Formats: sequence, C-alpha cells, structure tokens
Amino acid sequence: MRIVIALFVAFLCSTLPVAAEPLNFSPLPMETPDTVASQWKPLLTYLELALGVTLNIDYSTSNDEIIDKFRAGQLDLAYLGPLPYLTLKNSFPAAEPVVAFREKNGQPTYTCALAVPAESKLNLKGLKGKKIALTQPLSTCGYFATEGLLHQAGSSLEANFYRYLGQHDEVALAVVRGEFDAGGLKTAIARKYAHLGLVVQAESPPMPGLALIANGTRVSAERIAQIRQALSNVKDEVRQQWGDNIRNGVSPVKDSDYDGMRQFPMSLDIPVQGNF
Repeated sequence: MRIVIALFVAFLCSTLPVAAEPLNFSPLPMETPDTVASQWKPLLTYLELALGVTLNIDYSTSNDEIIDKFRAGQLDLAYLGPLPYLTLKNSFPAAEPVVAFREKNGQPTYTCALAVPAESKLNLKGLKGKKIALTQPLSTCGYFATEGLLHQAGSSLEANFYRYLGQHDEVALAVVRGEFDAGGLKTAIARKYAHLGLVVQAESPPMPGLALIANGTRVSAERIAQIRQALSNVKDEVRQQWGDNIRNGVSPVKDSDYDGMRQFPMSLDIPVQGNF
C-alpha cells in the first residue's frame, strides 16, 4: 500500500507544472523611479498573465548600470534606446531586440531635441560658452545626439559648458528654471514641458525606437517569441492603461535596423563627466 501511495505521489509531482523562473526587467531610467514604475506596471502585469511568469522591476539609475547588470547575467529584459543597445551588443552579442515601441505618431522611431526656454534668444550657429544640460553619457539623446545637433550649427559641446543630470525630465526642469541655457533630451519629453515654457530649438533625424531587449543567454528563443507575440496582439483598450511612452503599439525590430546608426563613430570618445 505504501508503495502504491508513493508511486501516486511521484506521479502527481511529475505532472504538476513547474513554476517558471521570474524574469528580471530593467526600464530605461528616463524619469523618476516612481514614474517609471507606474508606467510599466500595467504592461508587466499583462505579460505575467499572458506568459504565466513573474516579472520583477530592477530599477537602475543609469544606462551603464543596466549594461553592467545585463553582462553579469542579472537581467533578463531591458528597455533601451539605440545607443545603449549598440553599446551592449558590441560586447554582449546575445542581446536580442524583441519589439520596438512606437511613438505617439505611430512611428517606430523617435527624435532627440535641443530645448531652450521660450523667452530664449539663443542662436545655435557657432554657439560658444553656454551651459548645456545633458542626460547621461550613454543616453542616445545625451552627448551623442546633442553633439550632432551642435556640429550641424558649427559648434560643439566642447566649445560650451555641459553637465550630465541623469533623467530627461531633470534636464527639462533645469532648463525651465534657468539653470542652463539649453538641454539635450528626447523630443517627446521636451514637449511634455511646453506648458512650462520649454521649446524645441533643434531636432535630430529619426532614431530607431526604444526597444525591449532580451538576454539570449537567460531567455529562451521560445520565450522571446511568446513575449513578442503577446505584445503584438494586445488589445487597444488594454494598451491604453500602459505608460505614455509604451502605449502606442509595437513594431518588429531586428539588429540590422540599427545599421544606420552604426555608420556614426559609436565611441565618439563620449566623456563620462561634464566639463564644469
């Protein structure tokens, strides 16, 4: 009898589903931790129900920190802009784009801006000796895009004074407060502060959209396909509960979509600290 019971218990254990390992997800630190968490939580809850897996938010304070955690095997998924993704991909080939999130205009691309106070008379042509707020060294809209915009105007960041402030909203507010003459940040976020007197002075060409990136050493190809399908098939009424930056739908994305940006000198010798 004991043998029969033991065999029955063993059978039950073998047929019970094994709980999937939780997935650790790191969002791009574009805004404050509370704002980021509130934007992502509804989407993560949707994925948890669709996939039958727990997703943990692992908030990082910088792109560098996300990349370091990714390389160390501490992250399964991350939300990254094109420059951080390419930086990661160069040293971690297993990083795989899953989907790109569309902007409010429905496009899977976005732009970076150089923004100024509404009353500013700033002329970017040959700009020199002005104070410019930047996000982070590895932010696409930080040194990388801002230097490109200034270069088009016959200037450069090194001809001015620049400082990294971290999140995009911190750049916007610092410019609004008059602490800086201009700031480099994502155009969509700059326009969120138009009611406070922030205006876009210059705008970059379209960049590949911010994307969900999977760690191919920790997330199986089958799981990546499930995530891609779940995010592609979500109903509009569900998606509208998600954050402003991620509620506009997704588009397919692959590594070759970033080849245009690879034409730029990706190292650019981007300084890790400001010059004042």
